[in-house]
Amino acid sequence: MKHLALLISAALILPGLTVYGEEVLPNAAATATETPAAPANDAATTSENAAPVPAATTPESGISTEGAKQQVKEIAEKVDKNEQAQEVSAGILKQIYMLAERMESPMFHWAAFALMVTGVVSFALQLVLGKLLVLSKMSISLTEILSDTMGLAISLVGLVLTTQAAAQNSTFTTSPAAVLSATGAGALLGFFFFKWGTSQELAAADGRKAQPKSVPSKS
Repeated sequence: MKHLALLISAALILPGLTVYGEEVLPNAAATATETPAAPANDAATTSENAAPVPAATTPESGISTEGAKQQVKEIAEKVDKNEQAQEVSAGILKQIYMLAERMESPMFHWAAFALMVTGVVSFALQLVLGKLLVLSKMSISLTEILSDTMGLAISLVGLVLTTQAAAQNSTFTTSPAAVLSATGAGALLGFFFFKWGTSQELAAADGRKAQPKSVPSKS
C-alpha cells in the first residue's frame, strides 16, 4: 500500500518539477565605498600603499546553474516535439478522461473528498501522536516516518485537487451538507486507521525488543 502511495506521489509531483536557478551578479563594484581623503602630508604615502581593487568575476555556480536550466529546457522541448511521446501522452490521458467522464457525479466527489480527508487525518495523527507512542517504547523507525510523511503529502495534494475538480464539475462544493458529511466521515475513518496503524507499529516495536540476542555457540 505504501509502495502504491509512492507511485501516486511520483505521478502527481513529477510533471510539475521545474529547475530554478539564481543568477549571481558581481556586486563588488556596487558595494565599494569611497576612501576618505588623506591629510596633505600623508597623501603621497596613502597613494603608494593603496591596495588595488580586485576585478569582478562571475561565480561558476551561477554559470553551472544557468547551463543546467538551459539543458533541461532543451530536453523538454525535444520531448514535446517528439511524435511518439505525444502519442503515448495522449493515450495515457485518454484513459483517465474516459474514467473521469464515467464517474462524474456529486457522489463521486463526495467519496473522493472523504477519502482524502481520511488520509490527511490518519497520516497526520500517525506522524505526530503515533510516533510519540512508539518513541515511548524506546523504538523508532525512519522508514515509517518517511512513509507517513509521503502519505500525508499525497493526501493533502489529493484533497486540493479533489476540491478544485468538484468546484468546476459538480455541485458538491455548493452543498454544505455534502461537505460536512464527507469531512465527518473522513475524520472518523482517519481516526480508525490511525488507531490501527499505531497498533501495528507498537506491536512491531515490542517484537523488536523481545527478540533474543544471539549467543555464540561453544565448541
